[in-house]
Amino acid sequence: MKKRLFVTGLSGFVGQHIQSRLRADASGWELLPVAERYDLSQPQSLDGLWPELPDAVIHLAGQTFVPEAFRDPANTFNINLLGTLNLLQALKARGFNGTFLYVSSGDVYGQVGEPELPITELQPPCPRNPYAVSKLSAEFLSLQWGLSEGWSVLVARPFNHIGAGQKDSFVIASAARQICRIKQGLQAPQLEVGDIDVTRDFLDVGDVVSAYLALLEKGAPGQAYNICSGREQSIRSLIEQMGDLAQVDVQLVQDPARLRRADQRRVCGSHTKLAQATGWTPGITTQQSLRAILSDWEKRVNEE
Repeated sequence: MKKRLFVTGLSGFVGQHIQSRLRADASGWELLPVAERYDLSQPQSLDGLWPELPDAVIHLAGQTFVPEAFRDPANTFNINLLGTLNLLQALKARGFNGTFLYVSSGDVYGQVGEPELPITELQPPCPRNPYAVSKLSAEFLSLQWGLSEGWSVLVARPFNHIGAGQKDSFVIASAARQICRIKQGLQAPQLEVGDIDVTRDFLDVGDVVSAYLALLEKGAPGQAYNICSGREQSIRSLIEQMGDLAQVDVQLVQDPARLRRADQRRVCGSHTKLAQATGWTPGITTQQSLRAILSDWEKRVNEE
């Protein structure tokens, strides 16, 4: 008999991939339907949300865009921290006693010196923006709840993830959209970019979903786990690879509006702890990811 899984943020980028994975997969999880629309920042909207009690919860929903967190930190905290509290309280009131996976972010580590790379879970968090502070706060809240209530609570810290369906406010999705527009003659062969000579640890969203499901099965309660590829790649190299795949010659033009102050020039995480606990390893190559992203944007640009 399948175990019941409730996921917040199902309509988002990762949530949609979880839905399609569980539809296509003979995994041991059955996705609980959401009875009605709810808003984690409105506790009363959570009443009656679970006709059946879930065996596990993946808490994905949140405000994820760093510039927006600087613009409106109070709203970011309301969604990411107080929204998590409202969810935990509603689950407790309903009698939940299962596994709760809080999806945090590799951004909680803040600026990490190059000698400390790759980043392991032993690296002390030092968040440098309101988004990361809100995620770390909600990590502590979730873990405290596990201790107080006797639930199995785990924390996932995903690094940058890419894949089909991502909003073009994120750098690789933005570049893919522009490349598809150039290919279709909708814009000049110039790609507007920010600072693309930084490196990041990119992981395909399909591998991220596999990691979440692996943690539900085999992760240790009370622990945080990095979810990352274990290798760094420059944003420039990914954009150039997409240009080659699409057979489009593009000139990269720096747009001052897209420049964020990147204190962290290099990011690379270690997924050793996750691999040792669950046996998970990344299975999707960068080329496979980029092809899927371009194919997705080709369709989306046609529909614009």
